[in-house]
Amino acid sequence: MKYGVNRQVLLITAGIVWIVAGANILRIGIVTWLNDSQYWLFKIGEAIVVFLLFFILIFRRLYYKHTERISQKKHEKNCPFSFFDVKGWVIMTFMISLGIGIRSMHLLPNSFISVFYTGLSLALIATGFLFIRYWWIRRHVLNNPKTE
Repeated sequence: MKYGVNRQVLLITAGIVWIVAGANILRIGIVTWLNDSQYWLFKIGEAIVVFLLFFILIFRRLYYKHTERISQKKHEKNCPFSFFDVKGWVIMTFMISLGIGIRSMHLLPNSFISVFYTGLSLALIATGFLFIRYWWIRRHVLNNPKTE
């Protein structure tokens, strides 16, 4: 590979991708929420439950898996898309397609979309910040692999 990026760029890219994905989903959740604002206090509680479930049970585990994999890369020239493994890209593509399909076919009510998307998006954004934080804390070690 002629062009490649180092481990630091992979971690920053992962963080940015997670944050941007979360921000896009948050936008959809908020727009849907504003169109269906009944029982907002109950919805906040539901969104917190969705956030905790996704962040603790799924995204935090993925964060640990991917930071470990990225940190162990030996090459300084890595594919810019290798912040995910193949399985991660397949799952992400499936989830995006499923979300678009469900919304475009109106398979779920807006009251569900608003709560689910808000909680999910905040979990994605928090995970993105974990990647950025990991890079920030370990930037000197990642820059000089001989000190590991």
